[in-house]
Amino acid sequence: MFCNQCEQTMSGKGCDKTVGVCGKDENIQSLQEILLYGLKGIAAYAYHARELGGIDKEVDAFMHEALFKTVTNVSFDLNDHLAAVLKCGEMNLKVMELLDKVHTEKFGNPVPTEVETGTKAGHGILVTGHDLLDLYELLKQTEKTGVNVYTHSEMLPAHGYPKLKKFKHLVGNYGGAWQEQRKEFQEFPGAILANTNCVLIPKKDSYLDRLFTTAITGIEGSKRVENRDYSALIAKAKSLPKLSESPGKKIMTGFHHTAILGLADKIVKLVKEGKIKHFFLIGGCDGARPGRNYYTEFAEKVPKDCIILTLACGKYRFNKLDFGDIDGIPRLIDMGQCNNAYSAIQVAVALAGVFKCGVNDLPLSLVLSWFEQKAVAILLTLLHLGIKNIKIGPSLPAFVSPAVLDVLVKNYNLAPITTPDKDLADIFKVEKSQ
Repeated sequence: MFCNQCEQTMSGKGCDKTVGVCGKDENIQSLQEILLYGLKGIAAYAYHARELGGIDKEVDAFMHEALFKTVTNVSFDLNDHLAAVLKCGEMNLKVMELLDKVHTEKFGNPVPTEVETGTKAGHGILVTGHDLLDLYELLKQTEKTGVNVYTHSEMLPAHGYPKLKKFKHLVGNYGGAWQEQRKEFQEFPGAILANTNCVLIPKKDSYLDRLFTTAITGIEGSKRVENRDYSALIAKAKSLPKLSESPGKKIMTGFHHTAILGLADKIVKLVKEGKIKHFFLIGGCDGARPGRNYYTEFAEKVPKDCIILTLACGKYRFNKLDFGDIDGIPRLIDMGQCNNAYSAIQVAVALAGVFKCGVNDLPLSLVLSWFEQKAVAILLTLLHLGIKNIKIGPSLPAFVSPAVLDVLVKNYNLAPITTPDKDLADIFKVEKSQ
């Protein structure tokens, strides 16, 4: 890797950095890299919104301005770069709001929905990705063909949208998070469609001959779907063995902020009665490296008088566990995937309004896992909103320099995860002192 700050090869005889920052201006470079990852997250959200006609000119203008800042060495003002990073969080909030708006206008407000995780007898297509419009068009084209459609990973929230769940052949969710694709796609006997997801390269002689890609997703050797014409995909599904009738555990999804806020009066009553003591948002990106079992253990150890809100692929670590309920309010509330992060923010802001306090004064703790650019963009949004005491893991991003991390710790009390027992004790200790 070549360093654009000191013009030396990293890890070579010149610059000794290994993560893209240079000793000359490592804090500026660190903020530039944070900004770049945040912009990639915004770009992903903006792409999905644009597919449904959603455009925000202010967001687009900021992206041009901020991208210029990341590729030039004109400005070396630390505060200026820090302001740009927080502005990135502000713009990400706008684009997440836009995406939520176009999704709900097109498909309706999601409602809590029970989803089957087993299989239904008949031919099947497994869809992984984020693009709900792709799924909608596929559902229309597979109607009355005898082909059932299953969601995978990021597509799970689709089951909660009224205009999508009306299709009776959208029969369930198969598998878990993105990193399990090679195993789960190999086991699934039907055809597979990937749209705008983290797509892993299949092993040789595996499922490549029945993998279709579309839009901006592509795998060498896969079949291409153009212009949302799924006829070849449907024909392939019909040529493959049928799935068996094998019911699985049912899970819940579809807790959009409109659904949760519809329960606000009851939730507030339970809080005031002492039946709900605390809310934990446990979620974020998942990955395969060791250390992520922390989130399963943390969720299991959350006291039974607390509610767990969850979001994105991190929930696949524990979303099939039975957490029960508190007077009819589920203890595990699945708010969707990264594309639904706006709902979590809206719930926090609304609860703060109901309790007439700031978000940081709520009995709410955020325990997040990160992996990719949307997670970075969401974290920047939380910082823009002034939300503090976030715990993040399983490790801190390598592109955050010590001095930048120090700013985040001092201003926001951002902290790495340790152990579930210690972190739970710290959270309740802080709450008790407030």
